[in-house]
Amino acid sequence: MIAFEKRIDLLEKLGVYLLSENEVLQDVKQRAVYANSWFTIENIELALKQIVESFLQKKLLEAWAKNYPKVITQKKVGIVMAGNIPLVGFHDFLCGFVSGHHLFLKLSSKDDVIQKHIIEKFIEWEPEVNDSITVSEQIKNCEAYIATGSNNSSRYFEQYFGKYPNIIRKNRTSVAILDGNETEEDLEFLAKDVFLYFGLGCRNVTQVCVPKGYDFESLLRVFNNHEDLMMHHKYKNNFDYYLAIYLLNKVPYLTNNSLLIVENVLPFSAVAVLHYRYYDDMEILANELKNSNEIQTIIGKKFTPFGQAQKPLLNDYADGVDTMNFLCNL
Repeated sequence: MIAFEKRIDLLEKLGVYLLSENEVLQDVKQRAVYANSWFTIENIELALKQIVESFLQKKLLEAWAKNYPKVITQKKVGIVMAGNIPLVGFHDFLCGFVSGHHLFLKLSSKDDVIQKHIIEKFIEWEPEVNDSITVSEQIKNCEAYIATGSNNSSRYFEQYFGKYPNIIRKNRTSVAILDGNETEEDLEFLAKDVFLYFGLGCRNVTQVCVPKGYDFESLLRVFNNHEDLMMHHKYKNNFDYYLAIYLLNKVPYLTNNSLLIVENVLPFSAVAVLHYRYYDDMEILANELKNSNEIQTIIGKKFTPFGQAQKPLLNDYADGVDTMNFLCNL
C-alpha cells in the first residue's frame, strides 16, 4: 500500500498538472471530445478546474481524510463509473485512492480518455501505483463494489454485487425552489445550474418549483444568455425533437428559442427541456424533496446557493452516502 503522505502528494501534483498548458494534456482533452460528442473543451476544462479547486488541495485533502480511520488491510474494491459528464466518476476514484485500497476500475467508454491519462501520470510519477490501480472491462472477485448507473443498470449491479459490501447508485437529478423574488443575478447563477454540461449531470437542475402565479418572463430573458447552446448539434436536435412532440400533442410550453419550459410534476426532464411545478407551502415541498430518492440536491435561497450545483466539496457525497466511511470501514 502506498504511504498516505505519498498519496496526498501525488494528488496535489495532479492538481498542478491538470491546470497546466502541457501539450500532452491538451491533446488528451481533444481526444476526449472526439470520444464523446457531448463533451466540449470548455466543459472539460471547467470540470478539471472544479476538481482541482475543491478536491486536489493538500490542506483540504488532509483535513477531510482526518475524519476517517486509516485503512490497515488493503481490500480489492471494484468501481463502475458513469460517463454522463466529464470525469463524473473522479470523486469515487479519489475516495478509493485516498483510502488506500486496490482499485479495479471499469471506466465508461464515454469518459475514459482523461481518467486513463490520470492513472498513467500517477504510474509515471510513482511506479508503485501500478500495483494499486487496475483498469478492466470486467471487474470480478472484488471484496466490495461501488457502481453508478441508471435505474435499469442498478438491477444488474444488485444481482452481481449484492452479496458483497456495496454502494449502488440509481438515477438522480436536482431541482430548484424559487420564491418569485429572485434577482437577475440569482437567475444568472441558476442558469448555470441548468445549462452546465448541457444539463446532463445529476447535479443539474431539471425542474424549478415556483409559487402559483409565478412570472417566467425574467427567467426566460436571463436564460437566453445561453442561446449559444443551440450551436451544438446534439442540443439543438433535442430542442427540435421535443418542440415537435409538444406541438403534435398540443402540450402547453414556454420558450425563449433555446429552452423549452413545460409544467410537469416529474423532476427529470430531457436535454433542452426544463420542467416546472407549482407549490403552496415551501417547507412542505422542501421536506418532500429531501425525502425523495430521486433528488441529488436542492438549489435555492435556503438551500444550496444558486450557481453552486456543479461545485460539490469533498464531503458532498453522491446520494448522501458517505463513500469514504464505507471504504475506510470495510
